[in-house]
Amino acid sequence: MSFEGKTAWITGASSGIGAALAREWASRGARIILSGRDEERLAQVAADISTETLVLPFDVRDEAAMRAATDKAIGWHRGVDIFVANAGVSQRSAALETEMNVYREIIDIDLTAQIAATQALLPHLVERGSGHLLFISSIAGKVGVPMRTAYCAAKFGLIGYADALRAELSQQGVSVHVVCPGSVATDVSRNALTADGSKRGRSDKVIDNGIAPAEAAQRIIDAVAAGQREIVVAEGMEQAMGEMRRTPDQLLDQVAGMVAAGYMEKMKAEA
Repeated sequence: MSFEGKTAWITGASSGIGAALAREWASRGARIILSGRDEERLAQVAADISTETLVLPFDVRDEAAMRAATDKAIGWHRGVDIFVANAGVSQRSAALETEMNVYREIIDIDLTAQIAATQALLPHLVERGSGHLLFISSIAGKVGVPMRTAYCAAKFGLIGYADALRAELSQQGVSVHVVCPGSVATDVSRNALTADGSKRGRSDKVIDNGIAPAEAAQRIIDAVAAGQREIVVAEGMEQAMGEMRRTPDQLLDQVAGMVAAGYMEKMKAEA
């Protein structure tokens, strides 16, 4: 699959996997839309990219700002071909010690805001009858990991939304990809929320020794080009866990077959 002349819109694009995806897609000829909260850091990423870029800063929790950004993204060139729901925050705290506001904040950022952004863009993609939606979940979206109960809840939920959406769009020409990274060398642990909602401020050794973001981006985009629906980007034990909990392609095909056979129309008729 060629990405030449396509437009890729990436949230959480100021650093880490998001910034690496922007650079890699640009190297393959795609135009890039960069979104995140920090306009200055987004501009720095844009300066590293040789293809045309558009910087649309906003907080994913601000739905009005998100919808305004969506309108601008759709109006840029011929619209959006690829959307990456990558914005997110992790967690490092035991459930017994974690305040409820931390659960609400992580689920709002990592799940609800990602759904809202996708829902805003969805009519555009369906009208065009083409496009790719990428949801950056985690190995922690497949396997419950201690000290990450809120994060796991959000990332498990994101996969559930994506899987159901994929089935619904299977006759519409829009592809849905779930990405489950393991440890990637980013600031995810340093920026993780603790029990009271404050930032942790330090990284984990396993994260620091993880896959380089540029390599992770290459793997992800190669898998999208190959048509993979569930993309595990991990090594060692994390890869084994992700592969063990991978949803079989036959099951994804079976659910898509239900849609092709008129399941949704029958459900609507019975409502």
